[in-house]
Amino acid sequence: MATNESTPLLPGRKASASVDQKKSFGDALRSFFTSVENRILAAGFLICVAFSFTQVPMMYVFHLMVCDEFYDHHPPFEGPGPRCSRDEIAAGTATQFSILGMSTTLCGTLNLFVAGWTVKKIGPRSALIIQTLVPAIRVLAQIFGVIAGKRTGILIIQATQLITIIGGPAGYILITNIFVSETVEQSRRTAVFGKLQGSIMLGQSVGYLIGGMLGDAIDIRAPFEVAFVTFLLSCTYVHFALPYISPESMSNKKKPGPQGIASFFAPLKILVPQRLRTSKGSIKKHYGVTILCAGIFLGVLATDYAPLLMQMYATAAFDFDQSDNGWLMFEFAFMRSVFLILLFPRIISFGRHLMKRNSSPSPAESDASSISTADERMPTEPGDFDAATGEQTDIEPTQPVPLGHHHEVGHFDLIFLRWSLVVDGALTTIVAFATKRWHIYLAAFLLPFGSGSAPAAKGVITDMCSESHRADALNAVTLVENIARLTTQGLFGFVFSSLASVGKSYATFYCNAAIAVVGMTVLLFSNFPPAGSTLIDEESEEANDS
Repeated sequence: MATNESTPLLPGRKASASVDQKKSFGDALRSFFTSVENRILAAGFLICVAFSFTQVPMMYVFHLMVCDEFYDHHPPFEGPGPRCSRDEIAAGTATQFSILGMSTTLCGTLNLFVAGWTVKKIGPRSALIIQTLVPAIRVLAQIFGVIAGKRTGILIIQATQLITIIGGPAGYILITNIFVSETVEQSRRTAVFGKLQGSIMLGQSVGYLIGGMLGDAIDIRAPFEVAFVTFLLSCTYVHFALPYISPESMSNKKKPGPQGIASFFAPLKILVPQRLRTSKGSIKKHYGVTILCAGIFLGVLATDYAPLLMQMYATAAFDFDQSDNGWLMFEFAFMRSVFLILLFPRIISFGRHLMKRNSSPSPAESDASSISTADERMPTEPGDFDAATGEQTDIEPTQPVPLGHHHEVGHFDLIFLRWSLVVDGALTTIVAFATKRWHIYLAAFLLPFGSGSAPAAKGVITDMCSESHRADALNAVTLVENIARLTTQGLFGFVFSSLASVGKSYATFYCNAAIAVVGMTVLLFSNFPPAGSTLIDEESEEANDS
């Protein structure tokens, strides 16, 4: 019998390749969820779907309640056309939705402090359960608001935003990022930050689309009821799928930081200049994180308003209706998720590979590395040999790791962050040249390719800070993003209305691009601490002095 390379060596044995090719869907699903990283991404997607179900119907709910309240104080509607199609009702709806947006942002900012504090007290998993269970209670209260309707319903829904302080979208995004920072190795952290944001954007696009369809197909309460059930499912998934991380392990078993109110506002301490000890022993201040946060603020200020600005411009210039804007935002969110999940990790990996290949170590560094390698291969001291099994003791390292080696992977991330703002600004400028409806859809397709600044910023700031301060660093950068988001709503809302009054609303996109370039210029002054230096933990110094 003729044989070849695929013939089994033992008779009666079948080749394993045919078995591998017949893996069931269940096996593939189990292999996917075997990775903690994939379970975290799935949690981000599922929770974001729950939050996004009610976003599109909320505007319509306010529209109906304002309409009913209007006719309670005015004569009944008579005549052709839609009953609620009046300027007074449109203005009232816009006012109520603006109040909702501002209260959500303000309460979400407070939610960041609460979420960061609970992570330190009870760990990320229990904190994330709170961030998914409390919004379920909020949605349940909103259902009663929808049932009540009119002014009472508006007041109930507006009041439910106070619940966001305890659990809301800002807090769950922070905690899922903390999960990534604690479970993913440093070299892959930035890429996974991008994949997590892409998963969240994918969940947002799916939630927007399905939420609007449920409202049209069933009734206005259906999206809220489905969101309530999805929150409960998300809470169950988080409990059983995500790993338990103790609060002590997040501080590397070091002395805990400030307690009480000082611990609550610990993220603000990340924004001040760091103190570090150089390789020569001198102590100086490093402004890398402070300048980085200033650049992040300007970047969010320039880019975060672009989706809403695109909707407003399309509505004013090309008569986009609610359905057109819904598909426009679905396209934008979906393409952004595709970029962040598929392209962003490859760009980061390729860029780091090029930097590593082009960088040539100095002779001194080469000699030092060869000496250290030789020392690792040839132990010469009794302490270099491993202890016998059962005799090892848990000893904390007494000397900190030099920052130069620890931050090698983050230098390209900082370069990417700078140029990402320039690309985003250039792509935003394209919208100003739109002359037809399909140009807006093309812009929504291209704009997501300038994304990536947010996950890159998270990767850079976790590399600049010490390991025990990663959670506070992520909290700080998220806080800066929230403040910038609140600022851009007021700033560019005023700029757009001012330019639209003189017939030049398209010029708002030029303002966006200009601020993006300013943000990139600021980031040029942000750099990692010099090689060989170590961060000084002030709490540790105080403990040593005492």
